Formats: sequence, C-alpha cells, structure tokens
Amino acid sequence: MNPTIDLILSHRSIRQFTPEPVSAEQLDQILSAAQSAASSSFLQANSIIRVTDKGLRATLAELAGHQAYVVEAAEFLVFCADYHRHSQIVPEARTGFVEQLMIGAIDGALMAQNALLAAQSLGLGGVYIGGIRNNPAKVSEVLGLPHQVIPLFGLCLGHPAQRPEQKPRLPRALVVHENRYPETLDRALLAQYDRQIHDYYQARSSNNKDQTWSGQIRGILGKEARPFMLGFLQSKGFCLK
Repeated sequence: MNPTIDLILSHRSIRQFTPEPVSAEQLDQILSAAQSAASSSFLQANSIIRVTDKGLRATLAELAGHQAYVVEAAEFLVFCADYHRHSQIVPEARTGFVEQLMIGAIDGALMAQNALLAAQSLGLGGVYIGGIRNNPAKVSEVLGLPHQVIPLFGLCLGHPAQRPEQKPRLPRALVVHENRYPETLDRALLAQYDRQIHDYYQARSSNNKDQTWSGQIRGILGKEARPFMLGFLQSKGFCLK
C-alpha cells in the first residue's frame, strides 16, 4: 500500500489541538491543494473564509453548537458556495437553479477534502463543522457573506493533541454495488455491523455509548433536519428553480 492510501485509510476526526500554529508555508500548501480540486464546468463556484479573529471564532463556535475547538484550532476555514462573483462578472447570469447549488456544495466538499488530506500529509489534523448550518443566516451576517454566497461547513485544522479510535465504516457490500442497486437490504450483514459499532462505542476511550448504527440513524432521521434551510437558501438566491 502506498503512503497516499495509508493516509486516507488512517483518517480520524481531531477535536483537540496543541497551541502550535500552522505555519504560513503549510497553510499555503493546504489552500493550494483545496483550489486544485476538480471543478464542475470550471465554474469554481466556491469561496473560503479564513477566520483569524478570535471574537468571530467565539461567535461561530456558539452558533455551531458550542464547539470549543472552533476557537482552539490553529486555523478555522469556512467553505462557501459562491455565485456572487459570477454575477458580478456576468450580470445577466441565469442563477438560482437547484443544479447550481449542487455544484457549489459538491465542489466545496471536494475542495475541503483536498485541504484536509493536504493538512494530514503535513502531520496536522482536523474536523469538519456542519454546525455552521445551525444558523446560516447569522453566520452569513457575521462573515459578511453577500447575496448568492452561503456557508456550507467549517474545517478546524491544527496540530493533533489526541489520537482517537477510528470508527468502523459500513461493510463494502452494503455500499458498493455492481451495475444495479440491490433489491433488498442484507439485514444479516447490517446486524453484524450494528454489533461492531456497539462494541466500538462501548470500548472507545471517551464518550461511550450504548448505541448501534441503526439506532443512531433512527434517532437522527426521526426528527426534522434544519427545516428552515429551504427558506434560507431561497433568500440567498438559491433553489428558486
């Protein structure tokens, strides 16, 4: 196995960081890697906000669900879908299509994954912050995001002060299918995975749970998921058609 694949397979979220800063050279390499990601139709429909102001970080940490590592990490980046730049270049641009939002979200995720992999290759660690979408209107206000720019998620980066256990992923047979999607779910394989996740949660070094994967997703998918999101997106010029 080569070092790149080793790096990818060793992924774990890091939420505790040392005080050591990320060097300017490291940050430059990380951002260059982010911008080197694939871009649908070469639209480059994304922007990254690097948040260095500790006051802004504290506000964002609170908005994201009181996640202290937003403040504690050496670097905090907010990835955005951005068509404001395009509308300034092409005032008559036909924007507002759902497809354009999908491009911005997908390409933003590709950029962020490139950034995190680059950081990990430099000995750094990080964690994504989806809680940025808890109050996207307020986040937009705090970061001065104009019309047609929306925050997708944040990314904390820094020198790791922990090495948490890795979460086992779904069995490949439940994820990778050949030619056609299967007609039935392999429940025996799912039950095996549920036992594996339960054992993982019981044995890990912190935040132990009496939980299976099926039970976890039942809890998440059994309640509303940010029902305000469509209205927010439309207020910013997205999902209009």
